[in-house]
Amino acid sequence: MPAGTWYSGEWGISSLASRLLGVVADARLMRRGFHSGTPRPATWAERSTAVPDRPSDLAWARMEPVRSIRYGIQKGLSAPFAEVMTHPQIEGSEWVQQLDRPAILVANHSSHADTPLLLHALGDRVRERTVVAAAADYFYRRPWLGRVVSLWLNTFPFARSGGAQEVMHRSSVLLKSGWNLLVFPEGTRSPDGRLQPFKPGVGHLAVENRTPVIPMHVRGSQRVLPKGRNVPLPAPVRIRVGKPLSPGAGETSRDFADRVEQAVQALAKGSTSPELTGSWIERWKASDKRAPRPRARLGPEAPE
Repeated sequence: MPAGTWYSGEWGISSLASRLLGVVADARLMRRGFHSGTPRPATWAERSTAVPDRPSDLAWARMEPVRSIRYGIQKGLSAPFAEVMTHPQIEGSEWVQQLDRPAILVANHSSHADTPLLLHALGDRVRERTVVAAAADYFYRRPWLGRVVSLWLNTFPFARSGGAQEVMHRSSVLLKSGWNLLVFPEGTRSPDGRLQPFKPGVGHLAVENRTPVIPMHVRGSQRVLPKGRNVPLPAPVRIRVGKPLSPGAGETSRDFADRVEQAVQALAKGSTSPELTGSWIERWKASDKRAPRPRARLGPEAPE
């Protein structure tokens, strides 16, 4: 190869330098096209908050010693605070004080105070076995906040937009593992306290897992901590618990979700129909389960 080829021609130094300068010019042009460091044009769409990645591991929130720490927090801090701030009146507690099998707890949602108040109404035994569905794009957008609510309320993230199949699968796994599931089928807090339409997911979850659903309604929590406020205020709260509902033979997910929504609406209106609150015999039987049962003895000389 002649020596002159290195200084001129198609592959000479001058040609390579020209190509390199062209790449630099193209890079500058592209950078200008991205408007780096300049204000967004008014014609551009507003930025949207993307759904965060699912936390890699939340099993720690349902293991020891976290469960014991959470019990101490809820029993020593959350429960006294709820009593002092709201003096909650709980009706129908016999339906949730002693559950024989995992259940889906369904309630209206108008305040961040709903979750601790509902957990307080469940009692120690059921509360300790209850997982709360929390919005992934709100509580888990900041990792530290997701860890705090998981520790305090035993929450797990669910996506309000997209990823429904994964959410249903994870919810089913929790139910089959013996955990109760507290969900808010409205999907978000009501701005005025009125009940919003339920999403059909709760019906699908109950039908697919043959799991009973317990309707619940909270009144007054919006005055304690309404949407847009960060400081709670004292206000009376009333919690009503209805009789467990089970999917009927051949009942579709949508139909069952509508029936659950109607039950929550009836609780909000103060209905006391036996179909909603149960007959006095059913309530007595449910209350009788709460009575301590004698310990089984192996024989006449069995130790206490």
